[in-house]
Amino acid sequence: MTPPLPRPEIPGSADVVVVGAGGAGMTAALAAASRGLDTVLIEKSSYFGGSTARSGGGVWIPGNYALKAAGQDDPLESSKLYLDSIVGDVVPKVRRDTYLERGPEVMDFIKERTPLRFTWVPQYADYHPEAPGGRAAGRSAEPIPLDARFLGDELERLHPQYTKAPANMIVTQADFRKISLGLRTLRGPLTMAKVLLKRIVSLVRGQKMYAMGNAIAIGLRKGLMDAGVPVHYDTELRDLVIADGRVAGVRVLRDGVEHVIRARRGVVLGSGGFEKNLELREKYQPQPTSVDWTTGSEFNTGGGVLAGIAAGAQTDLMDDAWWGPTIPLPSGPWFCLAERNLPGSIIVNQAGRRFMNEALPYVEAVHEIYRGEATGVGHVPSWMVIDQRYRNRYLFAGLSPRQPFPGRWLKFGTVKKAATLEALAAEIGVPADALTETVARFNGFARTGVDEDFHRGESAYDKYYSDPRVKPNPSLHVIDQAPFYAVKIVPGDLGTKGGLVTDEHARVLRPDGSVIPGLYAAGNVSSAVMGRTYAGPGATIGPALTFGYLAAEDLALGED
Repeated sequence: MTPPLPRPEIPGSADVVVVGAGGAGMTAALAAASRGLDTVLIEKSSYFGGSTARSGGGVWIPGNYALKAAGQDDPLESSKLYLDSIVGDVVPKVRRDTYLERGPEVMDFIKERTPLRFTWVPQYADYHPEAPGGRAAGRSAEPIPLDARFLGDELERLHPQYTKAPANMIVTQADFRKISLGLRTLRGPLTMAKVLLKRIVSLVRGQKMYAMGNAIAIGLRKGLMDAGVPVHYDTELRDLVIADGRVAGVRVLRDGVEHVIRARRGVVLGSGGFEKNLELREKYQPQPTSVDWTTGSEFNTGGGVLAGIAAGAQTDLMDDAWWGPTIPLPSGPWFCLAERNLPGSIIVNQAGRRFMNEALPYVEAVHEIYRGEATGVGHVPSWMVIDQRYRNRYLFAGLSPRQPFPGRWLKFGTVKKAATLEALAAEIGVPADALTETVARFNGFARTGVDEDFHRGESAYDKYYSDPRVKPNPSLHVIDQAPFYAVKIVPGDLGTKGGLVTDEHARVLRPDGSVIPGLYAAGNVSSAVMGRTYAGPGATIGPALTFGYLAAEDLALGED
């Protein structure tokens, strides 16, 4: 067992100071150290991993070694065409192209310097597969589960998960797709049996197995340990030190004592977004908004963004986020992913009407919610309407098929139940005739297999979390088996995507486009290279890793 790491003293100076021990920050610190730079990493919380550790662990980097190994490589120009078509000029082309050109190199670097290994997520489509350059087979990779015993007691500092699999079983993204269908296909129970068996074997062997975002965080942390990079926990960024027109260090607070760490080369901000800062949300984000609707880390309050603004940085996309329709449960928000795609469900607004393809990629779905809210038709909250057949068939927000909704969910107001659609309409305060007409129209579409209103089930992405046993459209099924349920839906998110504007080297820019010397940013503290959309599974983590790496590269090439 590795002994616990001693708490390092805060140094007076270093070549590079990295702020934030998430995916972006740890990659930047590892890359800087690998180039011979004296590097320190400060972390506001008591944990490493940040938003990356809480995520599904997908990495969207076209052309990487895992995709090539699976025979899923595609021409670079194809992925460039794709980002050109879905992101457009919201983000400069040179930044988009650099991400795609250098991303595979970053994956190779992580493979060389850490125990992390990635594999293709089969058939997890790009989020806009029908756009020019899009791929129905997908470009997402996820970490192969790893045994984290090598971290010793440091493993206790892994950022708490957003949600845990039952009995702490290790479930990959590929597994989850099959399990979500319950007993509808043979793959569901077989996958559950496989997962359970692996859990038993790991217990017998004394292994500590982790998957998804946990695995990425653990692998990067091991890389930092091997590279000798100290991580200073419970050390909060207060502001940036400016000297002679450049960022020359950071002012931090630990145990109530302020320290200054001089940065001879520069500072890399990887400190996450501002999803848990209500003041910033109310200032920049569409309304209504709430810190209770995000699944982001409680520590993401925008300290790095505010420090960058104080240093003269330009910001962009502050009104946007990595949105996702979210179920506000008593225990906290549940990011609604597969539930929306499975057949036998619709989402209605406060007029009792459908207003979108419910299976849209999650960012686009919340854009539709807010677009409708702006027109004056109430979309917040919306309601997901399902019937007992749906509940009998599929997993739902962690509940097994046929498992009754917990009484506390009904008491909390998240779930409403009624014997008829008319009674359900009264429960959620929508016109009964509108809801019954909406369901009747949708049921007609389910029978023909064609959603004439919103084209649900036509995209390859819609089909990923659908039921292949349902014909003719695996994303559509009639809603007609009492009792009926309505589940509250709010515009939640995985984190904000607006922040400091950077160039292709991750250098932070001023409003006039000039570089702020010595200041870099990567991850959700920076404005997203994905602009107002989302390319595919892992399009947050992929850029975080890549631009963290590129920041270190530019720092290493700088003048002493």
